[in-house]
Amino acid sequence: MVLVPEDVLKLVLAVVVGGALGAEREYRDRAAGFRTIILICTGATLFTMFSVKLGGPQEPARIAASIVSGVGFLGAGAILRGPARVVGLTTASTIWLAAALGVGIGGGYYLLSGLGGAVAILVLAAFPRIEDWIDRQRHIRTYKVSCPAGSTLFTGLGDVIRGNGLHARQSALLKTNEEVTCTWEVWGPPEGHQRLVEGLLANPDVEALEV
Repeated sequence: MVLVPEDVLKLVLAVVVGGALGAEREYRDRAAGFRTIILICTGATLFTMFSVKLGGPQEPARIAASIVSGVGFLGAGAILRGPARVVGLTTASTIWLAAALGVGIGGGYYLLSGLGGAVAILVLAAFPRIEDWIDRQRHIRTYKVSCPAGSTLFTGLGDVIRGNGLHARQSALLKTNEEVTCTWEVWGPPEGHQRLVEGLLANPDVEALEV
């Protein structure tokens, strides 16, 4: 078998595209970093190239399906359950995408693979800011407020919360002859939470506040 210039081009492109994705993951100190993503992309490229060279035009689709199945095990290894949520899903998705780009490069679809790589870099590099903004709008805190039984604060607390640009639902209520203690689950931007806390601390009817 003779090594043709296009084969070299495919391998170089696989290293470049995989390296770009891997560099972003390495920068964020994720489980699958620079070398791992390069090897995945290059491996998928080689599998696709070999399938064409060894099996003829009927084999690439079968090889691509096998790559999708095989890379799933690598992605599963990057997914971990943290104390509050599952982590590693983005890295697993990047592994899956790197393999797809490798298949495209190995099949000779350079422009489409390059466009896919550029879109992936954009999503990985720029979209976390959008994610952070969304998370900030859903910042959740639990408020436990105690006030005298005859205070109007108890009946108007929901309006006070909403007046600070927050959303809330009452989750518990305890009333005695002298005191009312209510628990609210409140979500919204941190600035709204800060204004709410300051307002409650300054309110003379608030006997106790737990956040």
